[in-house]
Amino acid sequence: MNLPDKPTIDGLPDKWSQRWESERVYRFDRAAPRERVFSIDTPPPTASGELHVGHVFSYTQTDVIARFQRMRGKAVFYPMGWDDNGLPTERRVQQFFGVRCDPSLPYDPGFTPPEKPGRNQAPVSRRNFIELCERLTAQDEEAFERVWRLVGLSVDWSLLYTTIGTRARAVSQRAFLRALDRGDAYPAQAPTLWDTTFRTAVAQAELEDRDRPGAYHRLVFHPDGAAAEPITVAAPSRPVVVATTRPELLPACVALVAHPDDERYRPLFGTMVRSPLFGARVPVLAHRLADPAKGTGIAMVCTFGDTTDVIWWRELDLPTRPVLGFDGRFLPDAPDGLSEAGRAAYAGLAGATVHTGRERLTALLRGSGELLGEPEPITHPVKFYERGDKPLEIVSTRQWYIRNGGRDEALRDRLHARGRELTWHPAHMRTRYEHWVAGLAGDWLISRQRFFGVPIPVWYPLDADGLPEHGRPITPAEHALPVDPSSDTPPGYTEDQRGRPGGFAADPDVMDTWATSSLTPQIAGGWGFDDDLFARVFPMDLRPQSHEIIRTWLFATVLRGHIEHDALPWRNAAIAGWILDPDRKKMSKSVGNVVTPLGLLAEHGSDAVRYWAAAARPGADTAFDTGQMRVGRRLAMKILNATRFVLGLGEPDPAATVTEPLDRALLAALQPVLAEATAALDGYDAGRALDATERFFWLFCDDYLELVKLRAYGQHGPAGADSARLALRTALSALLRLLAPVLPFVTEEAWSWWQPGSIHAAAWPAPSDLDGLAGDPAPLAAATAAIEAVRRAKSEAKVSMRTPLRTLTAPEDDAFSRIEQDVRDAGVIDSITRHPSPAYLATI
Repeated sequence: MNLPDKPTIDGLPDKWSQRWESERVYRFDRAAPRERVFSIDTPPPTASGELHVGHVFSYTQTDVIARFQRMRGKAVFYPMGWDDNGLPTERRVQQFFGVRCDPSLPYDPGFTPPEKPGRNQAPVSRRNFIELCERLTAQDEEAFERVWRLVGLSVDWSLLYTTIGTRARAVSQRAFLRALDRGDAYPAQAPTLWDTTFRTAVAQAELEDRDRPGAYHRLVFHPDGAAAEPITVAAPSRPVVVATTRPELLPACVALVAHPDDERYRPLFGTMVRSPLFGARVPVLAHRLADPAKGTGIAMVCTFGDTTDVIWWRELDLPTRPVLGFDGRFLPDAPDGLSEAGRAAYAGLAGATVHTGRERLTALLRGSGELLGEPEPITHPVKFYERGDKPLEIVSTRQWYIRNGGRDEALRDRLHARGRELTWHPAHMRTRYEHWVAGLAGDWLISRQRFFGVPIPVWYPLDADGLPEHGRPITPAEHALPVDPSSDTPPGYTEDQRGRPGGFAADPDVMDTWATSSLTPQIAGGWGFDDDLFARVFPMDLRPQSHEIIRTWLFATVLRGHIEHDALPWRNAAIAGWILDPDRKKMSKSVGNVVTPLGLLAEHGSDAVRYWAAAARPGADTAFDTGQMRVGRRLAMKILNATRFVLGLGEPDPAATVTEPLDRALLAALQPVLAEATAALDGYDAGRALDATERFFWLFCDDYLELVKLRAYGQHGPAGADSARLALRTALSALLRLLAPVLPFVTEEAWSWWQPGSIHAAAWPAPSDLDGLAGDPAPLAAATAAIEAVRRAKSEAKVSMRTPLRTLTAPEDDAFSRIEQDVRDAGVIDSITRHPSPAYLATI
């Protein structure tokens, strides 16, 4: 043994993380059969900016499970990935370097970003922009790895991957091409949720509602052929009043709809009206989604104001009158169907923003008398891209989709069944999955009009006029993947045919980042690259993640596993909660209330921060609490000091066994703790395992150590000393291993003082390990009750614990008789008397 004079937790993360890496303690055993493998589909954090304490919280909980399974004898497949493509990276690059991508510009091999980025971003070519993305993500990823090593994640760093890396691009493109061959992937010209800031499509799963101020504008629609006239009440034979929050979309109106049971509008169904200002003829129709209690009970269908407009447009087979462009401004040309006066009115809107168009149109309606009263202010939910700053618009674009059950009831039912096959931790989280599947409104839009992503692996032949023939896509062979159609040539063509009539053109889009992240089991597992590895790790055992991305990452991965492998991608899903700030708000970069972990790790120690994370209930939102970290630091120091004390007592005789009743009682009390901690971790509940272990650890330190200290020193002979020392070391060994998944650094340090190898490669303790050493647990309960009475009496008398106690009156039971000497020693008791009462009474 090599016991330190003064144990400390400072410096342990650097010391042991380097040792673990050099000794390959966490390296995955490639020869392990599938039944001995425990594989984890680790979330690849977005490599953009800094990790925050919420990451440390959830990833620590996963690491506890990985370490537990490794000690259970499993070969743990625990990779790390960086999710480095997509809009978050592009946005960070734009802000960090002060540039924006302009694909029309040529590549500049000597480009240097501005030293001091200004408000006006410098335009750069797509290739220059991607190089800057790669440069910044590499810096972020190095910083991320440093944090994870300090936190003590036991990942196998040799398995590191990135979602923009060669393997990830090839896997993503292979899955896309196979889905295309099966008909699961398809292109379509359709209404698309569109972010006008980023100029890209947005999928249903990326939406969020934000309350915004608005106003109801009451507009007058006239019976077909009738002239405008002032009115105050809508009647079946009179003009119709429609309340809308989007008067600027009036030139895009294609119908009015009311509920089929609404008696106010039944006489109008099937008739035509004309829109105010623009004179477009539009039908009045019935549809179940119209809300009689909203506004005036009849709605204006525009192409397109919201997702309900899209449903009405599709189900009622309505025409399209687009008015908004990709930049969120009114198109230069008026839509078809407007009157001559309407076309003149539209000219005043061309090129305007939505806000300006609303102001101009409201003024025109007020002047024409077709706006009844003044707008009525309201607050209502408006759809945003989760990373965007402006409300989404809906424009008609050509996009790529993957079938997800949104329009296929049979597929939806199969995906519901997959959710029931999956074991959820905690179980109630399955409800979120089921609600999402039930509420799907369309297929999964996977294409994005961005730059730093996995390219759609498709080219199109150009006809004699140089127009792409979208119905005849050209695709690469799988062995050629990954490809970038913007720089690679399709089979049978040469580069000089790019963009020329009779030649080819690349599909300009990239895949949504979720289209790649949804394949993390395949990417990490080597699907198509390392079939032997894939067979050993897939389907994986665990997907850990937070609850807000059940609808995106978890669902999409289930979908890809189902359609590609006819299997769930993993057997268990462990769902972590959010970290809340002192105001009980979710910590979020966008809100600006996040705490970065480096300062916490330096102040409290890595094990202390892990203690706070591991103590949380599965799936529960948890308050950020440095007080609990201080408790964890105290526990870490106690582990070192208690270990040093126990080992400093000396080794028991090699032939010794546990003979004393109190020692055997301690080990008997430890057996159910081992069983409870094991069952809790088998159920992915690190908090319950930690609670059971910690309670016993403090009993071991505060009560048992004090009770047997003098005997362990040899005061009552070698046999009693050997029994105490052996029991102490046996319990300490088990406790260190129980605590190792949560507090890996301090337990490794303590273990190294007296045991060979890493504690994280040691066997997990089992109750059966103590068979033959454990006895009746009753003497331990008696001893702890007695010593508690002694401490209480001395504390009330305000005297030192080493002050002699005149008398302890104890019950007349056999359990106390067997540990009387240990209690006498620990309490410094002059005399002990007995009485029939079960209480312990101490007299100073």
